[in-house]
Amino acid sequence: MTRPFQHLVIGMTGGIAAYKTAELVRLLVKQGIQVDVVMTSAATRFITPLTMQALSGRPVYTDLWDERIANGMPHIELSRQADAILVAPASADFMAKLVHGAADDLLSTLCLARDCPLIVAPAMNRQMWEHPATQRNVAQLQQDGVRLIGPDSGEQACGETGLGRMLEPQAIVDALQSSSTAKVLAGKRLLMTAGPTIEAIDPVRGITNFSSGKMGYAIAEAAIEMGAEVTLISGPTALTPPEHGSTIQVTSAREMLDAVMAQVPGQDVFIAVAAVADYRPREVQSQKIKKHADSLQLELVRNPDILAAVASLPHPPFCVGFAAESDHLLDHARKKRLQKNVPLLAANLVSEAMGGDNSRIVLIDANGEHALPAGPKSMLARMLLQHMAGMLST
Repeated sequence: MTRPFQHLVIGMTGGIAAYKTAELVRLLVKQGIQVDVVMTSAATRFITPLTMQALSGRPVYTDLWDERIANGMPHIELSRQADAILVAPASADFMAKLVHGAADDLLSTLCLARDCPLIVAPAMNRQMWEHPATQRNVAQLQQDGVRLIGPDSGEQACGETGLGRMLEPQAIVDALQSSSTAKVLAGKRLLMTAGPTIEAIDPVRGITNFSSGKMGYAIAEAAIEMGAEVTLISGPTALTPPEHGSTIQVTSAREMLDAVMAQVPGQDVFIAVAAVADYRPREVQSQKIKKHADSLQLELVRNPDILAAVASLPHPPFCVGFAAESDHLLDHARKKRLQKNVPLLAANLVSEAMGGDNSRIVLIDANGEHALPAGPKSMLARMLLQHMAGMLST
């Protein structure tokens, strides 16, 4: 069983894509991963060690004879505590060195003497990538157990377009997280909701909220990575449904309730992430309301509580709720967990949750509060599911 990366060695070779590695290191550190950077001499021509030290918060290594390592063997010691070595960018020259076991600098020697997985993110001109020699090296690296992430296709620094670009930093982070995510939900069937609902007033107007659906979709993607069979019931969003899950599109709260109740039998987990409108118009006008008067009165009635409905079933799945609050976050969230009778609730402030790519979450269960670090919703999704998986196993 794999575990999430906690300590990475990032190797940098010479290439203009080194500027992407600066952002990559920033993203990794933001997720609490310890990063040690090792640079070749060519890499230092594109970006300085000082820049990488500032971003990683750690000393940067460039010299095979670095005396900061107590035993004088940085090529051995740097990899011994690392979960993996990632070379990004990996030039055509460096990939050739890896294939032939060349070890003439710190990074190549470190890769040869490693005691952990090696991952490379290629970056080079499209003709260099397509050259038969490079493709032979790629095949040999894969045969040797080296994992390749990328390359991507697109416009290159040389002005040409084609395959050879280093993947964007967030794509590399996502690939690393996917490879390090334990299949702790393998065999589990997971039903969840995401996005807003729209409650019609007339054929062209409705009551809704500012939910983007990003948190719910991130949880669905992470659950799939962890081995779950995922059914996502989504309100209207601009997001692409998870490729390997089942998605049911709905609009209103009542449609969402009907879809959930139809799918819930046989599910192991239900996660209610959707920002369901609490109220709907008592009557929906069949024709567009004309703006004759200076004011318009609507009578609203309560929408069904989907989470409470599932939690109150005779044999409910493990239920996880979400609480987005504008004030007194923990007080409101604690009460909501008890009122809904759910084992786990994720709470966040509306100001930190709606629409953005980042958030901050506090998990609340019978053992108290567990604050997760602020960060990308993809990261928080994995942390939430890891916590949930631990509760499922007890």
